[in-house]
Amino acid sequence: MQVPDTSVSRTHARLEIGADGAVLEDLASANGTRVDGAPVTGRLAVGVGSLIEIGLARLVIRTRPTGLPSPMLDVWRIVDKVAESPVSLMLIGETGAGKEVLTEEIHRRSGRSGRLVRINCAGLAASLLESELFGHEKGAFTGAVQAKPGLIEAADGGTLLLDELGEMPEATQRKLLRVLEARQVRRIGALQDRPIDVRFISATHRDLRTMAIMGQFREDLMFRLNGLTIRLPALRERRDEIAPLADSFLRAACQRAGRAMPRLSEGARVLLESYRWPGNIRELKNVIDRVALLCDEPEVLVSHLIFDPAMGEAGAAAKPAESAEPREPDDERARLVRELAKVGGNQAAAARALGMTARMLASRMDKLGIPRPRRK
Repeated sequence: MQVPDTSVSRTHARLEIGADGAVLEDLASANGTRVDGAPVTGRLAVGVGSLIEIGLARLVIRTRPTGLPSPMLDVWRIVDKVAESPVSLMLIGETGAGKEVLTEEIHRRSGRSGRLVRINCAGLAASLLESELFGHEKGAFTGAVQAKPGLIEAADGGTLLLDELGEMPEATQRKLLRVLEARQVRRIGALQDRPIDVRFISATHRDLRTMAIMGQFREDLMFRLNGLTIRLPALRERRDEIAPLADSFLRAACQRAGRAMPRLSEGARVLLESYRWPGNIRELKNVIDRVALLCDEPEVLVSHLIFDPAMGEAGAAAKPAESAEPREPDDERARLVRELAKVGGNQAAAARALGMTARMLASRMDKLGIPRPRRK
């Protein structure tokens, strides 16, 4: 397993997992390996729930729920197989789900010597987008006082990420298709083509096939860019990643602020793992960045989690209900999440507070998609 953290050595530690358990061994790393705060010397048996620190990165050993494999496992299996291939990739997923981070990892594993270059197709007007992508010669248009290579040229030997591909204007789509077919790029105002060696990765949250049928996106370009599709699951489909991501974001924010990192309380963890995260990883990072600013205690409490009301469910999950009996399923879900968070995930205590049996609460949790709190 590779951990993209500068505090982790190239061969930092070895974790052997077998039928009888797991054994951890530090491999003479520069920054050391610890388990539950204690340094690792030699080989050490570790169990489920153990907190492993390799450098500044933290890992937790967890069991996988029967029949519910992490959806990211399939993503990483695909990445392992295609990272070194020149095939064009299309990343599909909701806004904020981590498509750019995945692109960085694919490029890192690709072995390509060039740069990873990014462009947001929705962030520029059509004329500026073409100039940024293809470059221009001196005098090609008003204001072009000198020649400028485009981002396609800048990515020569490397990778170009076309983010928000579905927003690309049709005229730009047509020119990009020629680049993909000829593997050459011509700057605006130039007479000569320039050969390029670029691996294209595109990302979008839109349904390009439907757009192509409706004439809103070129089908031939879609097929050229879609050598292979990788669907990135939304964060609500990856609940086992929420707490580790929150820890990682909190550690980074506290390091930037030069302060000690508080730990997540069980109630805060329950609320984070139960929330639907419409803004995905980006929204989680925003929530945790607020925690780093506002929490001056050794433990992050439910009251420290401030969600964006514009995202919908967050405000309902974090604030008291205005009525004792919810009328909508989403209101009921928020009410159950709130009560579970108050008692640190204790289902029996939450059931008593809600006036129902533990079995009734478990049934409602399953129906509403609320993950069961883990037993310590």
